[in-house]
Amino acid sequence: MPTEAPRWAAPLLAVQFLTRVPVPPLARLTGEQAAVGLARAMAWLPPVGTLIGLVTGATFVLAQWWWPPVVAAVLALIFEALLTGAFHEDAVADFCDAFGGVASGERALAIMKDSRIGSYGALGLGLVVLLRVAAMVALPPVLALVAIVAAATLGRLCAVTLAALVAPVGSGTGMAVRAGRMARGRLALAMLLALPGTLPLLWSRPGAFLVALLAMAAMLARLARFLLRRIGGSTGDCLGFAAAMGQLAVLLAVAAR
Repeated sequence: MPTEAPRWAAPLLAVQFLTRVPVPPLARLTGEQAAVGLARAMAWLPPVGTLIGLVTGATFVLAQWWWPPVVAAVLALIFEALLTGAFHEDAVADFCDAFGGVASGERALAIMKDSRIGSYGALGLGLVVLLRVAAMVALPPVLALVAIVAAATLGRLCAVTLAALVAPVGSGTGMAVRAGRMARGRLALAMLLALPGTLPLLWSRPGAFLVALLAMAAMLARLARFLLRRIGGSTGDCLGFAAAMGQLAVLLAVAAR
C-alpha cells in the first residue's frame, strides 16, 4: 500500500502545481507520498485559483492609477503569467493544435505533448487572451476585481469537474494522469472550497452568476462528450483548456450588457 501523504500536503501541492511559488515543506515528502497526495490536491485547485485571481485582479485595479484600463489589463495578465508560468495558456495552445484539425486518438495525444505551437494553437491562444482583456476592460474596477476572482476560482473548478466526468487517458507524469479520475467526494469538497471566491459575485451580480454557471455546465457536458469521442478520455491540457473556458464564461457573463 502507498504511504499516505500528510493532510497539510494537499493544499501545498495544489499551490506548487498551479504556480511557481516555492513550497519548501513539500521537500519533506517522499515521491510516493507526493504521488498519493496529488489526488487530494485536485480539490484544492479552486481556492488556489481564488488566490491567483486576487493577485491578477488587484494588479489590474492598482495599475489603473497610472495607466488606461487596457494597459492595466495587459500588465495584470503578464503578472499572472509570471506567477503561474502561463500554465493554462500553454494548455489552451496545445488543445487547439490537437483538436483544431481532424486528429484523434494517439495522434491528438502526440500533438498535445509536442512543445511546438502551430497555427491553431497561436490563433486560439491569441483570441482567448484578447477576450479576457476585452472583458476586463469593460468592467468598472471593483466589479472587475470580483469577476476576476470568481472567474479564476470557477475556472479551476471546471477543471476539477471535468476530471470527475472523464477519466484520464495516455501516459506520463502530469497531474491528470497521476491523480486519476476525480472522486465525487473530492469534487464536493472542491465546490465547497470554491465558495469564498465566488460568493461576492453571486451577491453583486446574481443574474450574471447564474448565466455563467449554465454556460460552464453546457461547456463541460459538450467537452466531455467531445473528448470521449476523439481520444477516449482527458489529459492535463484538456483540464487546462476547461479552466480557461470557465474563466471566459464568467468574465463574458459579467461583462454582457
